[in-house]
Amino acid sequence: MTRVVVPVRYPLSNRSKRTVERALEVADEDDAALTVLHVNLYQNGHPITRAELKREVEGAFGRLRRVRYVVRSGFLVEETILDEIAAEDADVVVIGHRQASRWKRLIGRLTRDPDIETFLKTRLECTVITVGG
Repeated sequence: MTRVVVPVRYPLSNRSKRTVERALEVADEDDAALTVLHVNLYQNGHPITRAELKREVEGAFGRLRRVRYVVRSGFLVEETILDEIAAEDADVVVIGHRQASRWKRLIGRLTRDPDIETFLKTRLECTVITVGG
């Protein structure tokens, strides 16, 4: 089964809502399972639970089928998201425009070519969909 991963902020910003909406469309089109991911930053000190994430997303979109809610903790959001994408063996990742910019900076530090789509495809073999602002 195809797996779509969508990282989000908590509480959901308008941008996160648009990103989730696009991820739901992709999951629907591909008859895929969806993972909604939030990263609790260790240094923030305001961790949220999986139940809170689920309540927030379902409050915005109603009850959803074939959706898994995951909350991970880490120091760097982008690195934690990449770890989860690899762990999930995701086929598609849907990210917001701002998230893509942060990833480009991170990947730019690791390689000379900060092309996030190429980086993820070669390292994780997944498709990246970026949702504009």
